[in-house]
Amino acid sequence: MIRTEGGQRWFPSFLLSIKMRYYSIEPYLYRQAFGEIYACNHPIYNSCTLYRIGEKGLAVIQQRFDSETKQTYWGEIDGWIANALYLEPKFHAYLRKRAGRPTEGLYPTATVRQAMWAARMKPLRKERWETVFDRQDI
Repeated sequence: MIRTEGGQRWFPSFLLSIKMRYYSIEPYLYRQAFGEIYACNHPIYNSCTLYRIGEKGLAVIQQRFDSETKQTYWGEIDGWIANALYLEPKFHAYLRKRAGRPTEGLYPTATVRQAMWAARMKPLRKERWETVFDRQDI
């Protein structure tokens, strides 16, 4: 807000067009550059996005909804989220803390919401059909 000589208030027009958003939104164009799709035999999911540090790794999963069967399932995270998450500096501390060696081909697992919360990122919009895990370890 700017005051003029007459004492009246005036807002620059470009400030009125800025909209604050609370949720992360998908960009129009993206290419996944970080993380890898990892297929495994986990009881909850069949594939995940795996972030590795040497021999250690952290599997990150995202819940999806199939509108035809009205069922949810867990799988790898979207490519744009994988990039944004990896480029967040606080995610690296979370990755070092939670990453571990695989046991029977399964890495420690986190949901995308847990990882985004730890990285202090804007969350994804919560859908009605989403469920959560009560514990940190999945």
